[in-house]
Amino acid sequence: MVYVMLADGFEEVEAIEPIDILKRGGVDVTTVGVKSKTVTGAHGIEVTADIEINGVEPEKMELLMLPGGIGHEILDASNDVHGLLNYAVANRIYVSAICAAPSILGKKMLLEDKKATCFPGYEKYLYGADVKSDKVVVDGKFITGKGAGAAADFGFAMLAILKDKETADRVKETMQY
Repeated sequence: MVYVMLADGFEEVEAIEPIDILKRGGVDVTTVGVKSKTVTGAHGIEVTADIEINGVEPEKMELLMLPGGIGHEILDASNDVHGLLNYAVANRIYVSAICAAPSILGKKMLLEDKKATCFPGYEKYLYGADVKSDKVVVDGKFITGKGAGAAADFGFAMLAILKDKETADRVKETMQY
């Protein structure tokens, strides 16, 4: 199960496009409202999350995804989100973050001695990371993306990891990517 954390101000493309790609590839995805089930994105698009954060079943988690946008500040301020991150790291579960959200991982020192990328200007929070300019960087159990323009590549990278490269390539082809 992929759990996608949603908080008001999340960058819609960075959440929805990877969710769509993962679902097309046969991955189980559950959206999680950090504060409530109704979440409004950075551009005013309102979505209803599948569950609230207290409904997450960590033992079912294969990947924890953190979209960017101003909502990353709410994610970073959430003890529940940090608890899920701690669980994921302790249990060697994949964690993905895009745009400003890799800063959450960086502040927790989770990217130390790892390659990572983020939205320009947030590099200063990727403490100890080898910061790259690539759209998507995978290093161990961490997948980081640069921003909204990298959302598809971010989704395909997760799909290739959770399924396989052939599935990711098939979905790319059906999407005319």
